[in-house]
Amino acid sequence: MVMRALVVYETSFGNTAAIARAIGDGIGRHMAVRVVPVDDPEAGQAGDDELVVVGGPTHAFGMSRPRTRAAAQERRDEPPRDRPGIRDWIGGLPSDRPDRLYATFDTRAHGVRHLPGSAAHAAERALVRAGHRTVVPGESFYVADVEGPLLPHEETRAREWGDRLGRRVEHVWSRP
Repeated sequence: MVMRALVVYETSFGNTAAIARAIGDGIGRHMAVRVVPVDDPEAGQAGDDELVVVGGPTHAFGMSRPRTRAAAQERRDEPPRDRPGIRDWIGGLPSDRPDRLYATFDTRAHGVRHLPGSAAHAAERALVRAGHRTVVPGESFYVADVEGPLLPHEETRAREWGDRLGRRVEHVWSRP
């Protein structure tokens, strides 16, 4: 059996997208993987995927909301446009097969490690409340400031986390 994974991400300044691709590279050592933004139609098609990884930037100590996404667009001098975030994506997930596994990640500004709130942890709680099964605790990756850039070695750390995640899922699936 060829195992499959889907990495769905939300990004404001491109940092979370870079982390998602690095995680996908690590997972890809163990199974076929697709990495797609949350607003891509493919994001809603988990189908045969054994693993779904979802991540986004931490906004206001949790998952983004329309207001915080609009504020990020203003910082980039972009015209406002309504687009979904991972909160919306998770909220729209249908009931799931019991053997599908989930994992979450986020990006956060360095220096706020001790402040409460994390998009990864909020997403993990939302998934579990909706009856989905997570395989590892959520993971945070760090940027230098609100807009980035990523801190040195965070992409490498994300690739290694993806590799460990892929191995963990292989192990879970290989048990009788």
